[in-house]
Amino acid sequence: MQEIFKEIIDRIRAGKNTNAEKLAAIIRKSNRGKKNNHNAKKYLLPYYLNNKDKFNLSQQEEEQLLQILRVKPKRSASGVATITVITKPWPCGGNCIYCPNDIRMPKSYLSDEPACQRAERNYFDPYMQVTARLKALTEMGHNTDKVELIVLGGTFNDYEEEYQRWFVRELFRALNEEAYIEKPEYKNYSNNLDELKEKAKPIQEKLNKQEISYNEAHKQYYTKDESWQTATWEKVEKQQNINENAKHRCVGLVFETRPQAINNQTLTTMRRLGATKIQIGIQSLDKNKMDKSERSTANVKEAFELLRLFGFKIHAHFMVNLPGATPESDKADFEEFVTNPAYLPDEIKLYPCMLVESARLNKIDWQAYDEETLVDVLVNDVENTPCFTRISRMMRDISSKDITQGVKKTNLRQMVEEKVKNSQEIRAREIVMDTSNTKIFDDYKYQTSNTEEHFLQYITDENKILGFLRLSLPKGDTAMIREVHVYGRVAKIGEEAQNAQHQGLGTKLIETACDIAKKTGYKKIRVISAVGTRPYYQRRGFKKSGLYQELLISS
Repeated sequence: MQEIFKEIIDRIRAGKNTNAEKLAAIIRKSNRGKKNNHNAKKYLLPYYLNNKDKFNLSQQEEEQLLQILRVKPKRSASGVATITVITKPWPCGGNCIYCPNDIRMPKSYLSDEPACQRAERNYFDPYMQVTARLKALTEMGHNTDKVELIVLGGTFNDYEEEYQRWFVRELFRALNEEAYIEKPEYKNYSNNLDELKEKAKPIQEKLNKQEISYNEAHKQYYTKDESWQTATWEKVEKQQNINENAKHRCVGLVFETRPQAINNQTLTTMRRLGATKIQIGIQSLDKNKMDKSERSTANVKEAFELLRLFGFKIHAHFMVNLPGATPESDKADFEEFVTNPAYLPDEIKLYPCMLVESARLNKIDWQAYDEETLVDVLVNDVENTPCFTRISRMMRDISSKDITQGVKKTNLRQMVEEKVKNSQEIRAREIVMDTSNTKIFDDYKYQTSNTEEHFLQYITDENKILGFLRLSLPKGDTAMIREVHVYGRVAKIGEEAQNAQHQGLGTKLIETACDIAKKTGYKKIRVISAVGTRPYYQRRGFKKSGLYQELLISS
């Protein structure tokens, strides 16, 4: 293995072309005549990280080497390393007919999904899930100084508040502890996936036949043994305060919920826990489709208004091909969602409905769109998405073997993007791994039902997005910064980056937002900062004010 490193380093120092393709050729050459591929990329990176002192590389040389060795580089190319964790199985406040019912998982999730498998192997323990993922990302060559934590598992507000506090306390503790010394023990529980599948089989068969509801199955299947799941607010805040200066800082915390669960109290609790973004299950605005799905359209407008006033980023789930839908109604439904001032989400998961064995959808007459029709609907949706909205996903991580009807192609997004003629949505414009010296400032202004929004962005002359800020101007004397994001490979905290990060774009965007708010007559500006970004804003004059950071801007 050391011989491969010598060849790669010699090439770097000689200025020769060395990339992932060239590395693959070097690996193939080194493995000729050998039975085992010990020089595979996944082994090279951990070897280097454990033997760095042998190679005496400069910072620039090391960065070049890591770019070559990094596994799945796009995982942190947006500027942040993302870690998804799953909450424990728990009764659900809804009963949508398209929702999977896997008793081993929280409602709507399936045990074959990658994040769900990781959660089950770690007993759904948040501390263990985060530490395992940090280790994996580090071994893949990703910088984990800046971490966005995404908490999935259905409606987070349905869980007892004590469990919410414990779960979040453990998330932060995992980021804060370098040695990870207090690993929990689950002596009475198995994390063997085959054993768990066999144990769940009898009650899962009842669920699949719809002889029993998910909530009834949960009551029968699980026993209450949650003595370790306790945390006071003081313990949560202690870990949050530590995280402000930790090696792995939380720069975003995301919870999942539904519109009917959103009110002042639940949003205050989630903000106190450190949340900056809320994933909210909308699915459709069409009452006919929602009635057929046994899902409510109530409180959606109110939820959006409250989320904006609290400063949250709004990440909506939206579905096409629901029961009762037609391609024409789906297109109209989506266009309403992204043009009506009552909605206008910041981010969207745009999913096609699909049939799985455990869903109640099996009992009705539903037909999936053919591939051509589905792609046509999604192309229309992408082309109508405004420049301030990001379409984050188009397919769930559901295994094709679990899908009994509907699209099974994991490259659905690629199929759609090949037919899109013009896309302004954020993900299509992210600069990702490129660099550019061209920086054009743009202020895109739009009106919602209760705020004036400014989407401030720096773009290249090709309209690639380098960074952006969401400024919200509600009634009153206080403006709100809802998000600041600068793209590029994750830069280590305190170090220079070879991309848009740490090049001053974030500061320029904040200064511009303050100027706009001041000229519009606002006296103060707040930011919904994540726990790990508090010092960043404090260095720019912001001070803690309740659940936010605040800056006086009046003369």
